[in-house]
Amino acid sequence: MKDILVHVDSGERARMRIEVAVDLAKRYGARLTGLFAQVDSHRTAAVARMASESLKKAQAEGEILFNTLTKGVETRFWALPHGESNFVSAEIMFCSRYFDLVVLGQNDSKDATTPDDMVEQTVLNCGRPVLVLPYLGTYSSVAHRIVIAWNAGREATRAVHDSLDLLKQAKTVSVLSMRAHDDSGAAQSMPPVNILDHLTKQGIACDGEFLPDEEIGKMDMLLSRSFDLGADLLVMGAHGQYGLSRLRGSGTRYVLKHMTLPVLMSH
Repeated sequence: MKDILVHVDSGERARMRIEVAVDLAKRYGARLTGLFAQVDSHRTAAVARMASESLKKAQAEGEILFNTLTKGVETRFWALPHGESNFVSAEIMFCSRYFDLVVLGQNDSKDATTPDDMVEQTVLNCGRPVLVLPYLGTYSSVAHRIVIAWNAGREATRAVHDSLDLLKQAKTVSVLSMRAHDDSGAAQSMPPVNILDHLTKQGIACDGEFLPDEEIGKMDMLLSRSFDLGADLLVMGAHGQYGLSRLRGSGTRYVLKHMTLPVLMSH
């Protein structure tokens, strides 16, 4: 991990995002790029694709904050030229494709500076791992106690391998299987694939457990068990709403809305 992007805006949670990104940059010797992007509160300026004076002021303050918090780290600071909502979402997603890790904040319905769909669209379309920090709670460092949500799907596989650098340095790694446990003899004739075995071969000490089939939803169970384990990062695959099923992306959207800890998602 040598190139990290962090989203900067005028929101009160920008400081925390930068602090977490700085910690990661120092741990991995990475360059950190701050990208200032937010919706312009002046609708006329946004429609005209021009930055209002208030947006320019917020950008200048964001750059000062970024430079203050990133001393001792190789950095760059970028800013979008205006704050039209669709443009902000599209450019955050596009710029994210050029980094090893992207640090964003969970969407807060009370925060009008961030497009409602920005985080989800970035996760599903940038092709890079996205670390999303919740809008509740305080974090200055993450990825010391990691939980992996495992279902053997393509997205989960991508998420695990996108996070190998983090997993190798974590103090604890727990794999929570979302798959039904097969106690029948049918599986005995199949290749003995095992994600724990694969991670161990990577030099990652880990343990695993199956999430029980209970009335509580799988995503609630996942978040609850992550809390019980004291995790400071959940690694999981993100699913989009494609194909015939509208339910496929519901788990991703649910976690993005109800997350109780930082989540790294890959699609």
